[in-house]
Amino acid sequence: MNSNSLEAPIVRGFASDNYAGISPEALKALHSCNQGHVVAYGEDPWTQKLKGLVQEIFETDCSFFVVFNGTSANSLALAHLCSPYETILCHEQSHLKVDECGAPQFFSGGAGLTLVSGGNGKMNLDLLRERIAERTDIHAQSPRVISLAQVTECGTVYTLEELRRIQEICRDHDLRFHMDGARFANALVSLEVTPAEMSWKVGVDVLSFGFTKNGVPMGDLVVFFDSQLAKGFEYRVKQGGQLASKSRFLAAPIFTILQTGEWIRNARHANAMAALLEEKIRRLNGINFYHPRQANSLFLDLSSGVADRLHQKGWRFYHFGSSGYRLMTAWDHTEEDINRLMQDLVAVMEVD
Repeated sequence: MNSNSLEAPIVRGFASDNYAGISPEALKALHSCNQGHVVAYGEDPWTQKLKGLVQEIFETDCSFFVVFNGTSANSLALAHLCSPYETILCHEQSHLKVDECGAPQFFSGGAGLTLVSGGNGKMNLDLLRERIAERTDIHAQSPRVISLAQVTECGTVYTLEELRRIQEICRDHDLRFHMDGARFANALVSLEVTPAEMSWKVGVDVLSFGFTKNGVPMGDLVVFFDSQLAKGFEYRVKQGGQLASKSRFLAAPIFTILQTGEWIRNARHANAMAALLEEKIRRLNGINFYHPRQANSLFLDLSSGVADRLHQKGWRFYHFGSSGYRLMTAWDHTEEDINRLMQDLVAVMEVD
């Protein structure tokens, strides 16, 4: 490839749904909103129309704010819910703890993270209650928020009943409930429920509503289901460097994929490709799964030899632990992609 070319090399990627490009409807929206001069800083028509659409989708009056990515959505939301002397309860493998470089603590001015263990990426609810109750003196940070990821970091999905039980814990202890919905659409498709049923109807106060992994180039929403709770959040967005001057280019793709239903179609397709990949891998001998597949990711136990030879063939996926690997499907994966990966996987396993 010419070193001066802007053409990106092709990656045979199953590492993350972030590897995927822009979906057709989102790309069309970018072109259509790129006409002439438009009022800036969220006063554009697309951001304004997005308000009514978000309220329609969630079947309630709610407030939302557009930010660039999931880390900012989570961090600013939690900073708004927590004082520096308080703590956030989350799973020990949560994105908040492992992958956000201390951003929730930074933007909150020092709020803590209290870690809760549990199988398959879900907090054990008995342990959650214990963590809430174990320190009540003035020398410890006071519990204030329960935050969970839906889909979890292990690719699993909290059921509505599990979410209701967490709602009860929040009510019993006067805690706020935050949901990291980076893959919110994938969880909806998995449970076959409505956005309302998986958010405010089970007690979620604030949702980080993800789109970057579902076909848009950038941009997520922070949705407050109690508009009074959102008071002043616009200042956090500005101070945190998340107020886009040309906000139409964030809002238009989000508005369009919501309006056309592409956000659900994309998630359904990604989940279906993961299910197909799982079905094919389970036909092979010698590969174990760490977690049940409930959305668009698979966690496999592979030998280092098999993984290395797949890497040599250009395949990309994440490595964790000693022999754990994550394969994740995206909105644009095809059956042909799955078949090509399987062909190479079978070939390298024969060598191992």
